[in-house]
Amino acid sequence: MTKAVAQTFPLAPNVARMRTSATLAAMQKALALRAAGADVVDLGAGEPDFDTPEHIKRAAVEALRQGKTKYTETGGTRALQEAIVNYYARAFGTQYDFKEVMATAGGKQAIFNAVVSLAGPGDEVLIARPYWVSFPEMVTFAGATPVVIDTEESGFHLTADEVARAATPRTKLIIINSPSNPAGRVIPPAEFQRILEVCAERDIYAISDECYLHFVYEPARVFSAASLAPELRARLCIAGSFSKTYAMTGWRMGYALAPAQWIAAMLKVQGHATSNPNSVAQYAATEALNTAQDCVADMLAEYARRRAWLIKALADIPGFRCFEPEGAFYAFPDVRGCLRGAVRTSGAFAEKLVDDEQTVVTDGAGFGAEGFIRISYATSLERLQEGVRRIRRVAERLS
Repeated sequence: MTKAVAQTFPLAPNVARMRTSATLAAMQKALALRAAGADVVDLGAGEPDFDTPEHIKRAAVEALRQGKTKYTETGGTRALQEAIVNYYARAFGTQYDFKEVMATAGGKQAIFNAVVSLAGPGDEVLIARPYWVSFPEMVTFAGATPVVIDTEESGFHLTADEVARAATPRTKLIIINSPSNPAGRVIPPAEFQRILEVCAERDIYAISDECYLHFVYEPARVFSAASLAPELRARLCIAGSFSKTYAMTGWRMGYALAPAQWIAAMLKVQGHATSNPNSVAQYAATEALNTAQDCVADMLAEYARRRAWLIKALADIPGFRCFEPEGAFYAFPDVRGCLRGAVRTSGAFAEKLVDDEQTVVTDGAGFGAEGFIRISYATSLERLQEGVRRIRRVAERLS
């Protein structure tokens, strides 16, 4: 009888160096608990709890009825490209050409295309800490080196001075995320301009991840780096998404706006990876951009209500400290005041929440910020309140 021999699968080195996604791990944990029949409070999801607006869904249904289910151009239909260009013109006074825009299978693909088409072995890519979990892994996949800028001293607000100090002759690219995931912080427009000026002086390219672009709370204001002067935009790629803005996470629709040569390189990558984004979803996305934005305002108002309650509630939990998020739909509290005994890391704290209270949050270590946890308020206020009650119980037992 042949004896089975254990064998290590020969992963490619760039994939072997990548870490699994902390946010997807939290989602899987919540799904497993629900499958086991637990009363789960899921505060880990980076996904709106709203349904896709009806007029957007109707556009998809109509596209299906008309048989618009074939391949499209790799970078999306001309109608969608036109809608993206015109939307930015209306909202931010920009002037983009059709050679400077493409549609992607989610904002994540836009960022991935931009990174791998520009950065490679020997290059450094600047990333602000805390960062979205996929940023350093995309850089690693490209064979470049992620260089992390710790922003805790500046309140998780990336500054031009921090960028200037971190840049070296090997720096090829910086990835900027504002409003940020996980901290919900918003870079003021004047500071954003100064960061791009540093990039221009050092010949550094920039990706601006604008996934949460329109979820900004007063007195902060919505700002896109696309509105900066042409000489600053010459090194800039805007990566946008329909997922959060229009509650279209499962539709997998995003876009990129960048100089024509960069877009051409990104199209080459996409052409060999996925080809065009989902054809039916493109018609829904076109409708989303071309119609009134009341649905976005309604979602923002509800997020603002939840945010106001949550930040006040977190301030009353023993051992917690939290910057006030100016955007997105996350709080990112510092839980180091709760870490003692067997619970010495934020990961252990998150595990205790799951084990003791069936409450899911995301460990901050996955975002490069050990000692913090991410709490999503993209859930109903009632479930949010229940989740905070459970978190408080764990924190009080540890205090």
